[in-house]
Parts: sequence; C-alpha cells; structure tokens
Amino acid sequence: MATVDVLMPGQAWGASSGIPAMCSIILVESEGRRILFDTGHVGRYTGLEAALKERKLGPEDIDLQVMSHAHWDHAQNFDRFTNAPMLIHPDERRYALNPHPNDWATPAWTGAALETHAIQEVSDGDELARGVRVIDIAGHSPGSIGLLVETEDGISGLTGDALHFARVALTGESPLVFFDKPLADASIRKVVAASDVLYPGHDRPFRLVDGEIVYTQPFELTLSNLYPGMPGLSFDRPKPSVWVMPGARQ
Repeated sequence: MATVDVLMPGQAWGASSGIPAMCSIILVESEGRRILFDTGHVGRYTGLEAALKERKLGPEDIDLQVMSHAHWDHAQNFDRFTNAPMLIHPDERRYALNPHPNDWATPAWTGAALETHAIQEVSDGDELARGVRVIDIAGHSPGSIGLLVETEDGISGLTGDALHFARVALTGESPLVFFDKPLADASIRKVVAASDVLYPGHDRPFRLVDGEIVYTQPFELTLSNLYPGMPGLSFDRPKPSVWVMPGARQ
C-alpha cells in the first residue's frame, strides 16, 4: 500500500498586508518511489527541508515531483529537487508560457522558469507508482491535476487548489477561479466522489462523514513577532466568497 505524509500543512489564513499562501506539501511513497506533491513557495523551503530531514531524507531522495498547477504558491522550489522530473498537465505547461494578463497567481516568467527543469507531461489515469494515479481536475487553472492514492485508509485524494478548503467539499463551489467556473465546480464533485480522505490545497486532511467535515489532523500554527494585545493587531473572519478572474472562461 502507498502512504501519504503531510510535510507542510496547507493553511488559509491571510493578512491585510499580503497573502502568505501556505499550500499543502505532501510526500507520497509507494514501493520505494518517493513523490512530492507540490513544493510551495520559496518562503517555505527551509521548513520543507527540515521536514524532509526529520524523515532522514534530502532533496536528492525525491524521485518525482507533481505540480498540481503553476500558481506561485504551489510551483516554486522545484529547482531544489534536481533529481526529480516535474510532472505537469500539458494544458498547464502551455498556459504557464503565456498566462492571462489578469492572472496575478501565474507570473509571466513562470513558464520560462519551469522549462529550465526536466518535465514530464501527465494526465487523467496515468499511474506514477503502484496505487498512485493522476486525476484531471481543471477549472481553477487550465490544467490542474491531483493524485488518487490507494492507502490503508482508503483512497486519498490530493487536490491542490481544485479543492481549496474542506468547506468547498460541502458547497461544491470553487472560491477562486482563474479559468473556468463550471469546470472548476465539476472538478470538486469529481475528486470528492473519488476519495475517502481529502487533502486540500489550503486546509487539513479530512473525511466527509454523514455530510459533516471530520478533520484527521489537528490545526497547529505559531506566529512570530506578534503577541496578544499588540497595538494595531486585530483579527477578522471574512464571509466566504467567490472570485472569478476577469476575462476567465465562463
């Protein structure tokens, strides 16, 4: 059986001064093959390196890296894994070379940077290792992909931002769309139906039990250089919303 191990947790908190964008970074292992699903942004690399070291691993021990999509918060750090080809959907690869001008999540240099690395194109149904296969879940971006992993706990669905947060599995509506909203919403239904445990792009792993979200891991976060009662520090809990990029395909 394959295993799924969260190296860096996905989290959705934000700030008035910018978007920290902490995506899930996940290690999948099957019969000696190590697959890294998403690599985060450069601000997370030291934490990722430490998480690997805790498991007595280094960048050279990763065999493959899967890019769920080419947004900046998921797609950086790939260059650290020099032995591991990057697996990407052909539609995402093509789009990254010429992103929409309104797409603030895919900088214009993204495609050029990706092409400096060894790339393998993959799509729906491709088997990467025993019990590990690709699922196409486009809509949030043109070529978003996930993984379906056969584990002792059932099928684990690694979703990237095709399913940002646990609540999206209940609403069935993508909160952030850069390509095609109907397709994005359909992809949510597709990956939820295929999975027993879901690993969202920016939330903890969870199950749906009788229509309720049941997290499988606790929430943990330490903030530095801040303290309770600090002048000017406040907390906001915005209402759920949906944003569709202007000019996105409707």
